[in-house]
Amino acid sequence: MAEKIVAKNKQAYHEYFIEEKYEAGLVLVGTEVKSIRQGRVNLKDSYVSIKNGEAFVYNMHISPYEKGNIYNVDPLRPRKLLLNKREIRKLVGLTTLKGYSLIPLSLYLKNGLVKMELSVAKGKKLYDKRQDLARKEAHRRMLRQDDYR
Repeated sequence: MAEKIVAKNKQAYHEYFIEEKYEAGLVLVGTEVKSIRQGRVNLKDSYVSIKNGEAFVYNMHISPYEKGNIYNVDPLRPRKLLLNKREIRKLVGLTTLKGYSLIPLSLYLKNGLVKMELSVAKGKKLYDKRQDLARKEAHRRMLRQDDYR
């Protein structure tokens, strides 16, 4: 399986506890695919919502393709995710719990198709973020001391 990561949502790991991960396809227009292949996509502040039994990703910015002229579409339009009904029902059940939301983690090309890794995530509180930063700093300090020996 040839996978090429095009975009990552690094902020998601800082802002949320990642519970479960899912892989979904996207319904895209040709010029959007060409723009994604060039790496002109941004997942920051994007989220997934389920409406009428269908999953959509919002606020995912795909820059217009330079040579696409009239075929380009709105860069921030909602895009449908391709998931099984069973997966969508499970996600609806999980997101109705307090504090859980669906967050895109990465966008990648798999066998020529654009796929999205999304997660069921619970928002972190400020003190959780501080604990994570302290843990990372302690780990870096230990690594530095090992390098000097």
